[in-house]
Amino acid sequence: MLTGVEVRNYAEADVLTTKDGSTIRELLGLSTSQLIRSQSLAEATLLPGQATERHYHADSEELYYLLEGSGVMEIGGEQREVGIGDAILIRPGARHQITAGPGGARFLCCCAPPYRHDDTYFD
Repeated sequence: MLTGVEVRNYAEADVLTTKDGSTIRELLGLSTSQLIRSQSLAEATLLPGQATERHYHADSEELYYLLEGSGVMEIGGEQREVGIGDAILIRPGARHQITAGPGGARFLCCCAPPYRHDDTYFD
């Protein structure tokens, strides 16, 4: 079993675009750490009015936590306005999409098991 401490600074995180169209910085995940086994943490950014493509994850449970901005979160056909300080649960298999408000949106995404492109499905 691997042991050790993993600390990764935001400035070290590569910017990439996920399959759903959001721009993320994966802070700790399968692609950034040899120690990660059960979860991943990334920061996502959406420009004003930008939306992720509606999708779902068969395996991963996701948590979003809004750091900046606002938007509309749609999960399984239900919509709710979200803003700074809101934490959002997205269960495995739940189709979802977030659309940024007029000021854009910046949020943390935590996935368990860790985010994988091949666990992202579209309708």
